[in-house]
Amino acid sequence: MIAASLEVAQLIGQGLYGVDLKDTGNGVVVIEINDNPSMDFDVESQVLKDELWRKILTWFSNGLEQRLGF
Repeated sequence: MIAASLEVAQLIGQGLYGVDLKDTGNGVVVIEINDNPSMDFDVESQVLKDELWRKILTWFSNGLEQRLGF
């Protein structure tokens, strides 16, 4: 499922996207891609816990540093 999410998000560009997937009898299908995703602590962090939020903050921080030339 992660590979499918990354593949469809990369079709749009570089950014933070929410990809809604559904696991069907015929495989995983994309329901929608959100360019303004909601991130709920108790849902998104079930697998990676606090590491997820560290990764997201690092991604934003690195992008800002690159834009500002740090």
